[in-house]
Amino acid sequence: MADIPPEEVVNYACEDADITLRLADVFEARMPAGSPERHILEEVEMPLVPVLADMEMEGVRLDVDVLGAMAEGLKEDLRKLTESIQAHAGVPFSIDSPRQLGEVLFDHLAITDKAKKTKTGQYATGEDVLQKLVDTHPIVAEVLEYRQLNKLLSTYVRPLPELVDPETGRIHTQYMQAVAATGRLSSTQPNLQNIPIRTKRGREIRKAFVPRDANHVLLAADYSQVELRIVAALSGDRGLCTAFLEGADIHTATAAKVFGVPAEEVDRGQRSQAKAVNFGILYGQGAFGLAETLKIPRREAKGIIEAYFAEFADLKAYQTRVVEEAKENGYVETVLGRKRWLPDITSANAVVRGFAERNAINAPIQGSAADIIKIAMVHIHRALDEGGFKARMILQVHDELVFDVPTDEVEAVRELVCSHMERAVELAVPLEVEAQTGQDWLEAH
Repeated sequence: MADIPPEEVVNYACEDADITLRLADVFEARMPAGSPERHILEEVEMPLVPVLADMEMEGVRLDVDVLGAMAEGLKEDLRKLTESIQAHAGVPFSIDSPRQLGEVLFDHLAITDKAKKTKTGQYATGEDVLQKLVDTHPIVAEVLEYRQLNKLLSTYVRPLPELVDPETGRIHTQYMQAVAATGRLSSTQPNLQNIPIRTKRGREIRKAFVPRDANHVLLAADYSQVELRIVAALSGDRGLCTAFLEGADIHTATAAKVFGVPAEEVDRGQRSQAKAVNFGILYGQGAFGLAETLKIPRREAKGIIEAYFAEFADLKAYQTRVVEEAKENGYVETVLGRKRWLPDITSANAVVRGFAERNAINAPIQGSAADIIKIAMVHIHRALDEGGFKARMILQVHDELVFDVPTDEVEAVRELVCSHMERAVELAVPLEVEAQTGQDWLEAH
């Protein structure tokens, strides 16, 4: 728009302002004083606007040399993987072509006699399909690794340096408040909330995000298991609430109840299964989904879920209640009263209705987590300003906030940040925050 003559922009810009004002008059009448919607607008979303503006202007420094070295390492690994995959195949083909890959896997190598095809008639070779076949032939694991490394290179490692502002030497993402239906903030141009964290190579990208200079460090403050704490508070489940109030490891405590053993006798496998169930119930996951996650028979997964809900009966009752209320009202609410409308909750189509029911269970939890961190951001921004601190909030990634902090302010800022995050709202269980510092984002996380 900066390149267009002002006389050509004026009508467009004036119409934007005019329509916005007209809409404001319409919506204001639908948000009476004292309503949850008015509270969220005036106490959360509007005060958050200058916070996000400051974060966008501040940006974050990127060490392009780190990404340059990482790019070379990824290219070499991809070259080796390509050679190995081609050797396994025994015929030359393009690994990036789903059609050619399907023909190699299912016609030439015949790794399974139950191959599925897409609507276009070619073999399905998506990640979910290949994950189930990973033990059938060494080529499958290597194709999955090839895709993972290629995505890191093409989506993050190569493009990020090109997005550094030449004047500031920093990356300036944009935060969107009105995109995610749950109320979560989203990041774009570039999306810094999507940087992988589950794989070792993906996590290494965070090494490139660094403080402004040698006199600063990055401070990363992360809510600990915030969604599980929220579901404990919303459901009032005595087992979950007691575990959090006593400061127990929630996954170990869950495993002890589900498997009927003392907490000190819970093994790693039991804790891992309990962790999968704990997070699975946030998304309304059933036996099929849990079996896929844990790679166990569906009957065994069904037994674990039944044992789980036998111990956490209040949680099961809450899930049933929230779905029924969604059907009756057409929406669900967060702890602040933010509504998520679910028009498909009464759909005659069982698949569509099931998706809406899972959203009914998850939206109050994920939406409440979004509300909580937004409140914390507003309070922290104000406290840093009023306290005369030079520290700056530079990133928000779901349940985590990252700050660029002068070394002589670290302890004071750590205390300020943790205090405001933990006191953002009052729940039946305490909110806990883990805060660490480092010379890069990975070290601080």
